[in-house]
Amino acid sequence: MYDVAIVGAGPAGSAAALAAARLGARVLLLDRADFPRDKACGDGIAPQALRVAAALGAAGLADGFAPVGSLSLTGPGGARVTGALPEPAYVIPREVFDARLVAAAVTAGAELRRHTVRRLAVRGDGVDLGDGLAARVVVGADGANSTVRRLLGVPRNPPGALAVAIRAYAPLPAAPDGAGGQRIVMAGGNSPAYAWSFPIGDGRRNVGYGEPASGAELSRAHLLERMHDLLGDVDAAALSGARAHHLPLSNRRPRPGHGRILLVGDALSLINPFTGEGIFYALVSGMLAGRAAVSPGGSRAGAAYAGALRARLGRHLRHTAAVARLTTRPWLVDAGIHAASRERRVFDGLVALGLGDGLLSARLLGAVGAAALRPRT
Repeated sequence: MYDVAIVGAGPAGSAAALAAARLGARVLLLDRADFPRDKACGDGIAPQALRVAAALGAAGLADGFAPVGSLSLTGPGGARVTGALPEPAYVIPREVFDARLVAAAVTAGAELRRHTVRRLAVRGDGVDLGDGLAARVVVGADGANSTVRRLLGVPRNPPGALAVAIRAYAPLPAAPDGAGGQRIVMAGGNSPAYAWSFPIGDGRRNVGYGEPASGAELSRAHLLERMHDLLGDVDAAALSGARAHHLPLSNRRPRPGHGRILLVGDALSLINPFTGEGIFYALVSGMLAGRAAVSPGGSRAGAAYAGALRARLGRHLRHTAAVARLTTRPWLVDAGIHAASRERRVFDGLVALGLGDGLLSARLLGAVGAAALRPRT
């Protein structure tokens, strides 16, 4: 019997494997796919995420990729700010990033196996995963359509806590305004919704568009049309790798710990409802779950993990849920961008809320409120 079995070898699963293996546990890391493999995503990697990975012993994840030093934000009403990021970010295709994390987990001692889990049963002092596999604790890190979550009887997020996005790759234009950094153009209507353009550094960029699911199915054609309309510089004929995906948002999270079975990352609906960012959350939740999984008394792993996650991210998640509610008002989004254009601390605060574990401070709220009340000329 393994000490820990992890279902899903994306960032959350690999972080859990790294954390548990570094504590001396016997770790089994399972995934349906062989690595490297593609994953639909904006590919943006925040410095906060890289710090978590480095603390787990996964260094060099950004090797060969150029840092991205600036961000341009355009609001639904045309407000705009362009500024240097507090720390450079990276744009690393998930085919590369995830494979590097998996390799780090294997180097740390985890056993990687291609396998599809179809059943779970808690028995005595462990969990039976079928096909002769068993572990004292199981970590469900198998994404937005998590099998582990479904086997626990936890339903998928409802439309009000679910987004749909499409991602593609396109050539990077020679020198349009904002092309040297990350670019986000926000839409009105079904907000928060936005298109993005993130330069990779190899002559390509990751482009896409996402919006909240309203209950009606959002077609591929609709998502691509909105991306083209908002970005205005994408040649449809030059697109490659266009893939749509669901984003279960963190404003409707299930219980993280279920005795010997833990949920992390997208399987726990840990997607920032303000920005759609999830890799930082995946790494943090995976790290905490991996540590809790090897704590004394496997039956108490769920409670230990839930407490650790609440202490690490609880306040931040409450604040991002509040921000997501506020951004349903397009005029308030523009006010926030106007405030960020005038005050550096507001810009940095918005970036921290969207990419890391920042908080909605009184100063930030006051600056946005003042901008909303200021008459426009």
